Amino acid sequence: MKIAIYPGSFDPITNGHIDVLNRSLQVFDKVIVLVANNPNKNTSFTIEERLKVIKEVFKDNPNVSVDATSKLTVNYAKEHGAIAIVRGLRAMGDFEYEFQLSAANRYIDDKVEMVFFMASTELSFISSGTVKELYFGQHEIKTLVPKPVYELFAKKYPQ
Repeated sequence: MKIAIYPGSFDPITNGHIDVLNRSLQVFDKVIVLVANNPNKNTSFTIEERLKVIKEVFKDNPNVSVDATSKLTVNYAKEHGAIAIVRGLRAMGDFEYEFQLSAANRYIDDKVEMVFFMASTELSFISSGTVKELYFGQHEIKTLVPKPVYELFAKKYPQ
């Protein structure tokens, strides 16, 4: 079984993330969505809230599991038998960051591959930060996030 890790803050998970995950399932048998627990990062949603909505989004897909960690992703991947770390690329700036991250991961363990998926054109502008800016700026986000995420926004930050 080919297992991959798809790490991120997912604050919140967007339709762009889901697109990358769905395409990664064409390559890997199982993908673990790994929510990064970085206490130094100012997030809009708690780890528990993010885990809950991601589990809700993928509840009908037995090939997706959801977890959180504060460990380095490459170490988590080794511990869980993953052969790859999945990442999405939207723009050139993403590539530079991911190139450095890939080199650091290979330094730690060169047996865990980094696999990159280009964002679909129509979703390439979507990021968690963009979604939050739009929502808090009173703009519609229903087409940018899955329903459980939209409902979480409306409940936690009613407008």
